[in-house]
Amino acid sequence: MSNQKLSFFETVLAFFDKAASFTNHPKGLLDQIKYCNSVYKFNFPLKLRNDEYDIIHAYRVEHSHHALPVKGGIRYSEMVNEDEVKALAALMTYKCAVVDLPFGGAKGGVRIEPRDYNDGQLERITRRYTSELIRKNFIGPGIDVPAPDYGTGPREMAWMADTYHTFNPGQIDANACVTGKPIEQGGIHGRTEATGNGVFYGVRHALSYADDMKALGLTTGIEGKKIVIQGLGNVGYHASNFFQKAGALIVAVAEYDGAIYNPQGINIDALQKHRQETGSTLNFPGAKNFNNSLEALEYECDILVPAALERQINDENAPRIKAKIVAEAANGPTGATAVEILKKRGIMILPDMYLNAGGVTVSYFEWLKNLSHVRFGRMSKRFEEASNSALLDSVEKMTGKSLSPEEKNLITHGADEIDLVNSGLEETMINSYDLIRNRLKETSGIDDLRTAAFALAIDKIAICYMQLGIFP
Repeated sequence: MSNQKLSFFETVLAFFDKAASFTNHPKGLLDQIKYCNSVYKFNFPLKLRNDEYDIIHAYRVEHSHHALPVKGGIRYSEMVNEDEVKALAALMTYKCAVVDLPFGGAKGGVRIEPRDYNDGQLERITRRYTSELIRKNFIGPGIDVPAPDYGTGPREMAWMADTYHTFNPGQIDANACVTGKPIEQGGIHGRTEATGNGVFYGVRHALSYADDMKALGLTTGIEGKKIVIQGLGNVGYHASNFFQKAGALIVAVAEYDGAIYNPQGINIDALQKHRQETGSTLNFPGAKNFNNSLEALEYECDILVPAALERQINDENAPRIKAKIVAEAANGPTGATAVEILKKRGIMILPDMYLNAGGVTVSYFEWLKNLSHVRFGRMSKRFEEASNSALLDSVEKMTGKSLSPEEKNLITHGADEIDLVNSGLEETMINSYDLIRNRLKETSGIDDLRTAAFALAIDKIAICYMQLGIFP
């Protein structure tokens, strides 16, 4: 079958097979890693009014049980199907392995268009979906821990957690059954912007290697880089904000309702306000409209950030991509054929299985917080501030020099939850990129970061299975 006709899951399998050829593991072990362990497909009715019903189609896929619990988001979209959920579950397995999280991969989906339902109906859908997962043992703090994805957010996670509590009264760790919850209900600071923040950290670190950037015709650093963002949802919006604050220019933005461009830069917060007031991305003051939303992908820029849905870059538009770097903030935004086209044209691809791992990384921190039943920083913040203040007082006495109150606050500040979350996320993204890059440099025949990331993930998962004694 040609790459052009591969489904999303088949594309993931093709990437896996390519990377597996650079490992020395037996075929049986590779097949165990490669395919989905459990696929749960189910339907349930939703009563609308009088005698009218909708039949809701839903899925939960657990790809790998080499580590428990399994982890993966819940997607609400009319595009949801079994192939997509299997592909996303597989990517979660490799993503968690690449960034050293102790999870297997999973994913869930409900085939609805959320805008077609009111809040009450969405709550009923979410609670019924959760109860179906509970019945089949597809959710639990040590079994399977969902999170938000496209079309869901903290509200849906709160409904899921509450439903799980109802079915499991007295379970002390019940809050850890899902992540991405509101702060007041066991969530963690920094989770909302985590994926976008991780994209920023990953791109920034990739840009720090002078030799790599020289080969692309780019300088190091974020400042001054021209960036195109496709998708201004949670991930795209926060990534844009971080890039903008670091001195980059957002020169084009694409959304489902249209796309705009301005070579002098687009202010993301102003654009969001414009969208709220007009209901559209189009006709933003100072910017021009594209005729077609997908034209934004082909706009002149240094970095293209597809942060929408999968398979947006294909063999048809890949030859016209003008970016030097494609930073995959979405899951599977580049088709298999398109990947080869971009590589031949010398375009660097920062793969999704690494770059958008910020969300699951901070979800891991939330899961740990729920299991420990204490907020990060609560035990140490004041102690750190007192110690730093005492040290600073001693230095001032010894030197005879005094700092301003603002300078003192900056130096003596103790780490709170958001500080620790962002520090842990930055550490994760930097270390993981270096491991992937080293694998690329050290393995003969591997010629791109995606293959290096897959090979790295396969090795880590294989070690887990061998340590379990399943594959001696």
